[in-house]
Amino acid sequence: MKATLFSLDTGMQAMLLNFVLASFVFLSSIRDGSAGITSSFIRSEWPSVDIPLNHKAFAVPKGYNAPQQVHITQGDYDGKAVIISWVTTDEPGPSNVQYGTSKNKFQASAEGTVMNYTFYEYKSGYIHHCLIAGLEYKTKYYYRIGSGDSSREFWFETPPKIDPDTPYKFGIIGDLGQTFNSLSTLEHYIQSGAQAVLYVGDLSYADRYEYNDVGLRWDTWGRFVERSAAYQPWMWSAGNHEVEYMPYMGEVVPFKSYLYRYTTPYLASNSSSPLWYAIRRASAHIIVLSSYSPYVKYTPQYIWLREELKRVDREKTPWLIVLMHVPLYNSNEAHYMEGESMRSVFESWFIQYKVDVIFAGHVHAYERSYRFSNIDYNITGGHRFPIPNKAAPVYITVGDGGNQEGLAAKFLDPQPEYSAFREASYGHSTLEIKNRTHAIYHWNRNDDGKRVPTDTFVLHNQYWGSNRRRRKLEHFLLKVIDEVASI
Repeated sequence: MKATLFSLDTGMQAMLLNFVLASFVFLSSIRDGSAGITSSFIRSEWPSVDIPLNHKAFAVPKGYNAPQQVHITQGDYDGKAVIISWVTTDEPGPSNVQYGTSKNKFQASAEGTVMNYTFYEYKSGYIHHCLIAGLEYKTKYYYRIGSGDSSREFWFETPPKIDPDTPYKFGIIGDLGQTFNSLSTLEHYIQSGAQAVLYVGDLSYADRYEYNDVGLRWDTWGRFVERSAAYQPWMWSAGNHEVEYMPYMGEVVPFKSYLYRYTTPYLASNSSSPLWYAIRRASAHIIVLSSYSPYVKYTPQYIWLREELKRVDREKTPWLIVLMHVPLYNSNEAHYMEGESMRSVFESWFIQYKVDVIFAGHVHAYERSYRFSNIDYNITGGHRFPIPNKAAPVYITVGDGGNQEGLAAKFLDPQPEYSAFREASYGHSTLEIKNRTHAIYHWNRNDDGKRVPTDTFVLHNQYWGSNRRRRKLEHFLLKVIDEVASI
C-alpha cells in the first residue's frame, strides 16, 4: 500500500519537518549567501626564492640549436587553430612546423616567423611563432620543430566543436613565478586532467631582477612551463610584472619581453592589441582584459569590449568567462581596492550580459565571492556597500601560483559580506563545464607538496536560468512544510 505524508506517525512527521526546514535553510543560504569562511589553515614555510638556475626544472634540451621554451595557445576565434611558439639560441634555424594526426608521420607543414629583441644588454634567442589553421575539432595532432638530431616532437588536442552542451575542463593559474612552490602548483595542475589553462597574469617575475638577469629569467620560465604549455594551450593575459618599465636601464616600452614571447589571437576578435582579446572554446566564450592598459570611456579597450559583448551568443557558447589581472572584489590588505576604477567602468556590463565568473590574480592568496554588485554605489544616497545581486558574476582570485614575493596573508577583519571563502595559500583552480547549466569548480591547495582539494562549488549558468530546478525544489519543500504544519 502506498504510504503518504499523512499516514506517518507524529514522531516521523516531526523528523520530516526538521529535515525539510534544514534543507530549506541550506538552499536559502546557497541562494542568498551566508557567512563567509576565512580558512584557519596556516601555510608552513617552503622556499619562496626562485629555483636555482642549475635545477633540472630549467634543463636546456640536448642538441645544437634545439628548440626550447615551447608553448602553444589558441590561434583563432573558434578553436580550429593553434599558435606554436619556441626559441632557438644559436641561430634562427627553421621556423616551420611539421604536423599530422599520426605519431612520426607528419602530413603537413606550416611556416612561421622569427624575431629577437634586446633588453638592456641582454639579447634574446630567436623567437618563433607559427600559426597552424584549418584543424579538425577533437583531434590529437603531433608536431615537430627544429631540424636534424636536434628536432623535438610534441602533441596537442583540439577542443570539441562549439556547442552549448559540450563538456570541457579548464585550469586557472595566476602569478606563478618560478619557485619550488610554483613547481608544486604546476605539477598538481598537470595531474588535474584539465585540457587548457586560463592564465590570469604575472608570468616569470623576471622584472624583480636587473640588467641581463631579466632576460635570463624569462628564458628559465619558458623552459619551466614547457612541460604543460607545449602540450595544451595556455590562454595568456598580462599582469603588472609584465610591464617592465625600467628607465634606469633605458627600457621604457611597456610589455616588451611579454609581447615578443607570448602572442595571442587578438586579430581574430577584432582587437587592436594583443593585450585584450576573446576566444570561443567548446561551450565557453572567454574574454581577456588588460588591467594595465587604458579602459575608460572611448579608449580602444572600452570600445572593443562593448562590441565583443554584443557578439556573445549564449545559444552556442552559454558560458561567459572573463579574465583580468587585478580583482574587482578583494578583501585582502594587499592591493585592496586597486580594481575599483575598472569595476566602476565595466561592472554594469558584466551584469547586463550575465557574465558567469570572473577570474583574476595579483593578490597572492585565494578568494571566492558570492554574487554581489556595487552598481548602485552612491555615497550621498546611502548606497556605500556592495549588495547581493543574483545577476552578478562570481569573482574568484587565484593569484596564488607560488612566486617569490610570497603570500598575502592579511585579510580584512571582519570578512566583508561579499566574500564567501578565502585562504592565504598556494594552489590552482579547475572549472569543469558539464553542460549548458552547470559547471563544477575546484580550488586545490598546495600543502607542502601535496594537492589538497579545499574549496568546491557548483557554478550555475547565468543565461540558462539554471536556478530553475532549485526553485522547483524550494517550491516543493514549501508545500511539504505547509502539509506537515497542517497535520
